[in-house]
Amino acid sequence: MDKAIQEFKKYLLVEKNSSQHTLDGYLNDIAQFQDFLIHSGHAIESATIQLDKIDRLAVRSFMGYLYEKNFSATTMRRKLSTLSSFFRFLCREGYLKTNVAKTVPAPRIQNKLPAYFSVDEMFRLLELPQGDGFLPVRDQALLEMFYSCGLRISELVALTLDDTNLDSRMVKVLGKGGKERLLPMGRHCVKALKMYLNTRMDKIRDFGSSTDKLFLNHRGTGISTRGVRKVVEKYIKRGNFPGGVSPHSIRHSFATHLLEGGADLRALQAMLGHADIGTTQIYTHVDSRRLVELVNQRHPLATMTMRQPQRRVDDAPPSP
Repeated sequence: MDKAIQEFKKYLLVEKNSSQHTLDGYLNDIAQFQDFLIHSGHAIESATIQLDKIDRLAVRSFMGYLYEKNFSATTMRRKLSTLSSFFRFLCREGYLKTNVAKTVPAPRIQNKLPAYFSVDEMFRLLELPQGDGFLPVRDQALLEMFYSCGLRISELVALTLDDTNLDSRMVKVLGKGGKERLLPMGRHCVKALKMYLNTRMDKIRDFGSSTDKLFLNHRGTGISTRGVRKVVEKYIKRGNFPGGVSPHSIRHSFATHLLEGGADLRALQAMLGHADIGTTQIYTHVDSRRLVELVNQRHPLATMTMRQPQRRVDDAPPSP
C-alpha cells in the first residue's frame, strides 16, 4: 500500500497541482485509514495490507470507527471523499477494479449558519492591536488583510511580497487546487500594510532572514497557519466576543457583510474562491435570517399590541 500512496502523492503534485495544505490533508486521511486497517485486521494477509482485499465493509467499518471517536459529520465526509479519490486513482492505475468508497453513504450534515462578527464587532476587533512594535503592527495588517479580502487562513499564510501591489491595491491569491484569483484591498488594509512593511524590513535585517513570505513570525520566518490562529484567538479573547466565533469567522464576516451590502452571489463566489456556488449559498441563509429579524423589528404589525377580538352579540354569555 505504501507504493500506491507514493504514486498517489506524485499524482496530486504533478497532475492535480495540489497545494501542500491539500496534500497533507489527503495523506493524513489515508494514513489514518491505513492505521485502522492494520489494527482492525481488515484486508490483512501475512501482516500486510492487500489492496484488492479492501472492500465496502472495511470502509463502512472505518466510518463507524470515526463516529465512535466523535468525529463530526463534516470531517467524516471529507475523509470518505479522500478515500474515494484515492481508490479512483488506484482503479485508474490497475490496483483495484472498483471504487468501493463510492458505494458507502456519506454521513448527513446539518447546514449550520456560520458564526460571524457583526459590522460593529468586526471594527472593534480591527482596533484591538495597539502599539508601534513589530507584533502589534503585523497583527493590525494581518487582521485588515484577512477581513478586507475574505481569505482562507492557508491563503493568508501563503502570501508573498510579490503577491501584493499597493499601487493598484490588488493582491494575488493562490487558492484551492492551485487556482489564482485577484482581489481588491481596501484603503485601510493598504495603509496597515504600508506600516507593517517598514517594520518587516527591520525584522528581516535583524534576523538576517531572506524569506519572501509576507507575514512573518517573531523569529523572522513565515508565520504558520497555527500562528495565525493563535493571533486571531488572542484578540477574540481580549475583545470578549460572543461564543462561537473563531478565526474562520472573519472570512464568514467578509462574505456576510458583502451580501448584506447588496453584493451579487456570483461575484461573492469568485471573491471567496468557491468552485461550487452551492458552497456560497449558505450565506444567503444568513442574509435571510437578518431579513426575518428586520421584519420582526421594523414591520408595523411587529410593534402593534395584540388586538382583542370584538365580541358579537350572539357570543354574549347566557343570563343567569
